[in-house]
Amino acid sequence: MASGDQARTSRLRAWMLEGLSDMAKGAPHGPHAPPEPPHGGQPWWRVMCLTGVDYFSTLGYQPGIAALAAGLLSPVATIVLVIVTLAGALPVYRRVAEESPHGEGSIAMLERLLSFWKGKLFVLTLLGFAATDFLITITLSAADAATHLVENPHLADALHNSQMVITLGLVALLGAVFLKGFLEAIGVAFVLVGIYLALNAVVVVTGLWHVVTKGHVISDWTTALTTEHGNAFAMIGVALLVFPKLALGLSGFETGVAVMPHVKGDPDDTEASPKGRIRGAKKLLTTAAVIMSVFLVCTSFITTLLIPEKEFKTGGQANGRALAYLAHEYLGSTFGTVYDISTIAILWFAGASAMAGLLNLMPRYLPRYGMAPHWARAVRPMVIVFILVAFLVTWIFDANVDKQGGAYATGVLVLISSAAIAVTIAAHKARQRNWTIGFAVISAVFLYTTVVNVIERPDGVKIGACFIAGIILVSLASRLARAFELRVTSVTLDDLAERFVRDIASRRIRFVANEPDNRDIAEYRDKIQQIRHDNDVPSQEDFVFVEVTVLDASEFESGLTVRGEVLHNRYRVLTLESSSIPNALAALLLHVRDTTGQNPHIYFEWTEGNPFTNFLRFFLFGQGEVAPVTREVLREAEPDRSRRPRVHVG
Repeated sequence: MASGDQARTSRLRAWMLEGLSDMAKGAPHGPHAPPEPPHGGQPWWRVMCLTGVDYFSTLGYQPGIAALAAGLLSPVATIVLVIVTLAGALPVYRRVAEESPHGEGSIAMLERLLSFWKGKLFVLTLLGFAATDFLITITLSAADAATHLVENPHLADALHNSQMVITLGLVALLGAVFLKGFLEAIGVAFVLVGIYLALNAVVVVTGLWHVVTKGHVISDWTTALTTEHGNAFAMIGVALLVFPKLALGLSGFETGVAVMPHVKGDPDDTEASPKGRIRGAKKLLTTAAVIMSVFLVCTSFITTLLIPEKEFKTGGQANGRALAYLAHEYLGSTFGTVYDISTIAILWFAGASAMAGLLNLMPRYLPRYGMAPHWARAVRPMVIVFILVAFLVTWIFDANVDKQGGAYATGVLVLISSAAIAVTIAAHKARQRNWTIGFAVISAVFLYTTVVNVIERPDGVKIGACFIAGIILVSLASRLARAFELRVTSVTLDDLAERFVRDIASRRIRFVANEPDNRDIAEYRDKIQQIRHDNDVPSQEDFVFVEVTVLDASEFESGLTVRGEVLHNRYRVLTLESSSIPNALAALLLHVRDTTGQNPHIYFEWTEGNPFTNFLRFFLFGQGEVAPVTREVLREAEPDRSRRPRVHVG
């Protein structure tokens, strides 16, 4: 019985930690995806639909949110949103497409501009807001899909008060699909988006027809608008004030850049210069923005004029489903049900797209930083974690679309603001004065919008702060747990360094770890005398010095290049550059052992000072308790004591 339980446990563990093989086949981006998609990619207009399941699906709830936020001013406020989209977000992300054509996005651009721990912490912070964006996409889309289901006239009675249960069920179904193995298909997205936009076009044309044929509708609206807000300048002012609440309509741009590797380029494209892919991605971004802008303006206009204000509020029939309300009202129950099914499908698929992006975003950065547990490299454990978090978010916000709008907008706005700042810095470095000024103005607009949104609806930044705190705590704990892991990916010796190793291998291989100071003749002479005295080494034995320079201690994995030099015509020195002195030394010793067949010896001095302080210096700055940490890295890397390089400390 016990052996059977163990076998089942072993099979479950193997299944849970199967890895990212499924995601690698169809994920839109991520370190595990192939550098080039199969068959050279697909036309940009088909790839646009992969972005569209997230971007265009916001039509399911955006008009209702706009009506709640701006009331009669909804069309005017939406026009402001469209101007910001076309004159702000679009130019920013067209530049992002140029700067990161392999799907890394604006986070990677900012990562390249910052180094050391401040860069890592900044990226972790952006990852927290990105997690907010993606997770709220899952929960908000599921909540709105549930709303369309619950409010359908054929199902309203049977599903009354079932919003929470249905939302949790849709989120759980999403998790189940990913646990089985989800292959994101551009073809499925193309069909869903095509049907959804066609149905929306029918609703828009029908709505505009009713607005035109009922002439009093426009006059009633303009009269009420003038009575409430006075002149046009007052209207524009109020529209600018409520604009941050409409920021949901800006979602999708980061995803548009992320799917770039799937865009088919020119035959002469190279990884260094994929000009065709960049051109296609720009067409993708521009076309998606124009289509969405037209739909946003038209839908906000017809929903504001044709739907009574009370129906937008909580409990109203148009709350979270304004266009579905019009579809049922003016095109009949059958068409309305078809529209509901299409909306539910694309909203659910938007959650799937968000989950795929989330699962590929974290492995892009955290493993390189040493800030991910080993099980985080596998899809299934991460799916369970994210689904449980999505359950919690759904419960906190009571599966309500309106309540989640602020959190979603915060994630979207932070990412767009970071992208605007990134392209501003890139334009400045390229000495493009006009573009720098333009992008700086756009950055100011988005930063203002973000701040206002956070002040008015702090839920988003609270959730973002929770994700940031969680990511940083887990990351630092993982980094601490992996502190003694051998993390040098390769060791390369130049010709002189190889000559030193071959020569000393004919005798006993003895290295001296030296912290370079003045590098004068007295430094090396005194060091050898001290090592001989402390370790009772015979005078006829010779040494090779090893000196490591720490570059960026926040980096976790890197290759190691070893260079040889002769100083003062007598002292042989191997120089290395690494993020960690103990790791570099351990990697060198193991490499020398494997290439020569002999166990090398290395000699250290004890480090002065408090051991705990020295360990923190090692953890944060790559130096400190060098001797014992080098020995511990070697112990973990080589469990066989007889084959382990010898560490001597005096």
